[in-house]
Amino acid sequence: MIVVDYNQTFISNFMAETRGRPDVDINVDLLRHMILNQLRGYRKRFGNEYGELVIACDNRHYWRREVYPYYKAARKKARDASGHDWSSIFDALHMIRNELDEFMPYPLLDIPGAEADDVIGALAEYSQTSKEGALFEEPEPFLIISGDHDFQQLQKFPNVQQYSPMKKKMVKLTDSPQEVLMEHIITGDKGDGVPNILSADDTFVTEGKRQKPIRKALLAEWKKQKPEDFVTNEMAAGYVRNKQLVDLS
Repeated sequence: MIVVDYNQTFISNFMAETRGRPDVDINVDLLRHMILNQLRGYRKRFGNEYGELVIACDNRHYWRREVYPYYKAARKKARDASGHDWSSIFDALHMIRNELDEFMPYPLLDIPGAEADDVIGALAEYSQTSKEGALFEEPEPFLIISGDHDFQQLQKFPNVQQYSPMKKKMVKLTDSPQEVLMEHIITGDKGDGVPNILSADDTFVTEGKRQKPIRKALLAEWKKQKPEDFVTNEMAAGYVRNKQLVDLS
């Protein structure tokens, strides 16, 4: 199975095509042509080894915002400052997504309350571990098309691989998938508004607040340990928050 992270892949590809220039008009026909060509290219390049192509989408409402109100809270401000017409970009992507769903042969998954991360994480785990009513008789190769580092943790399954469209190469880990996940939990994800485990929920949205620093040597030590070996009472709430938000299992 080849699973494409729709928004992440095609927004990053669009930015690369336009060299990030905010003054470029949104040409829907050109964007549609780009998306269709790339989907066809991924299927042609990887289909023999990984099978059919599936498109995973971010639903407009997602559960992380319900459990953590600051999730991606700062993104709107950053997008407004970028000068890009994000409203037009998202409208065009949404329209093309509906066209793909209606007219193209690729299965498209848009699950109420879920982001593409959740869809891809669930498909990867189910396809590799489920026995009763499984998608496959035996676990088959599973390829994620996305540059998002969130998916590196899924390489804990031997058959799961990731291809970065921006870097045009497979994503190779320098640490074990378990250490990658633990580091992500410990350090959080600034792009998604998730602070490190030492810092308060509102760190990135409150004027003048900064994250409490974590020394590199301490991070290198912690990510190799079990949480019960290093998580103190003071950091327990931050650890639980971050594990819930970033652990795709």
